[in-house]
Amino acid sequence: MNARPLPLLGAMPEPVARPRVALLGKGFRPFFLLAALYACAIVPIWILIVGGVLPPSSYVDAWSWHAHEMIFGFTTAVVAGFLLTAVGNWTQRETAVGAPLAGLAALWALGRVAMAVASSLPRGVAAIADLAFLPALIVVLARPLVAARNRRNFVMLAVLGALFAANLVVHLDALGFLPLGSARRACLASVDVVILLVVVITGRVVPMFTRNATGVPTTRSIPALDAITVVALAALVAFDVAGKVAPIAAAIAGALALARAARWGTIHTRPHPLLWVLHVGYAWIPVGLFLRALPVWSSLATHALTAGAIGTLTLGMMARVSLGHTGRPLVPPRSAAWAFAAITGAAIARVVVPLVSMRWHFVALETAAGLWALAFALYVVGYGRALLTPRVDGKAG
Repeated sequence: MNARPLPLLGAMPEPVARPRVALLGKGFRPFFLLAALYACAIVPIWILIVGGVLPPSSYVDAWSWHAHEMIFGFTTAVVAGFLLTAVGNWTQRETAVGAPLAGLAALWALGRVAMAVASSLPRGVAAIADLAFLPALIVVLARPLVAARNRRNFVMLAVLGALFAANLVVHLDALGFLPLGSARRACLASVDVVILLVVVITGRVVPMFTRNATGVPTTRSIPALDAITVVALAALVAFDVAGKVAPIAAAIAGALALARAARWGTIHTRPHPLLWVLHVGYAWIPVGLFLRALPVWSSLATHALTAGAIGTLTLGMMARVSLGHTGRPLVPPRSAAWAFAAITGAAIARVVVPLVSMRWHFVALETAAGLWALAFALYVVGYGRALLTPRVDGKAG
């Protein structure tokens, strides 16, 4: 793969003063590292809860806790790292580095600790601690976007606002202000919101990355299909918020998601791990949407979208950004290919194996958890030094 800078994120002028600690030089550094470390722990902990080894939280039911931490813990950390880096480059204005970035990371970590010990805290404290992060992130990102009048990317603020609203519902349910089951509905809607964000971002970058690396000129996005797919997914979010099962809407969204990738050059990506992982990750989106069209497999559909699409795409983007934005060639370490294989294996174990036989369900859970943790541990091993040390080209960031 040619060593060129990330086209999406580009290059931007150096900030006036560089942070003394390299980890705080750009948003992706602390948040990708925190997300990967948290991913190594949170899924195995869930398996221990399911297996009765650890007690579940009494703040929310066990399923809602798991869903909450995967979306509002792991996924929002990755989204924060990506957007803090990308928005600075889209607007040519810095978002947060140094002490402000450390403060944001601390807010995220505070939320994770609060959710872990929520049962032991005074009423409402866990909610306040966990809800603080997303509004702070929105403010930090809104300042450069508004100052630069970068209206095209205001959608990112809307997505974060929707995630905050879903998180608020989870806590209001836990505190008894909303009917039981509201938290589950909010968590499912938040998955769709994240998938909507993923669809927007992948449409911008995956065809471009593929064309740049493979040199196949016919690789491109189809703007009309991109727009229609976003509308279809937004409609699916609305159905989830309303608590309505919409199998036809899910099937239509799945067909559109599949069709829009027809010219993305997937068949040319095999020699390029940083490419094929993005294509494999994206493929889980239509799979998950088609499974949602069959309500009997709703849990498997959810995990196709989470363990499959979100897990694989976040790992792939973390691997790519961590190279491009530390001044390194886009040539991944050997451990990265193993990490990509492990995350793919985790998704297959979680989604496909139970389809074959539900007798293997718990074995599939354990296998998926182990492979998931391995994938992100390999990311930490392969990319930890790059995240913790200054850029190799001497630039800021």
